[in-house]
Amino acid sequence: MTENELSKVVFDAGLKIHKKLGAGLFEHVYEECLFYELSKTGLLIERQKLFPIIYEDLKIENAFRLDIMLENKLILEIKTVDYLNSIHKAQLLTYLKMTDCKLGLLLNFQSDVFKNGVTRIVNHL
Repeated sequence: MTENELSKVVFDAGLKIHKKLGAGLFEHVYEECLFYELSKTGLLIERQKLFPIIYEDLKIENAFRLDIMLENKLILEIKTVDYLNSIHKAQLLTYLKMTDCKLGLLLNFQSDVFKNGVTRIVNHL
């Protein structure tokens, strides 16, 4: 599947969760539910995946942790905030660069309308 096809699967799963649970829960609840929904698709899904950072000759193990990664090509960053800001976007863009992925989705489950809480971040796409 392409990154865009994967993002459609994620959006549909996130919408289902948001309709059922609404806004106002902790981030880890939505992450757990999203992992559960995506696990039913048969796709390769990894949760809380650790990555190193290499800086010159220094390798920093477990330098950052991804909320969810699909098929080693789509990164999901889950939030429950009043609004997404530039720090959230910069964080995901950095993750994309460090993993050489092309697409990431910021999913803010705090939004009244789920689609308004979804932001696509691209890296050389």
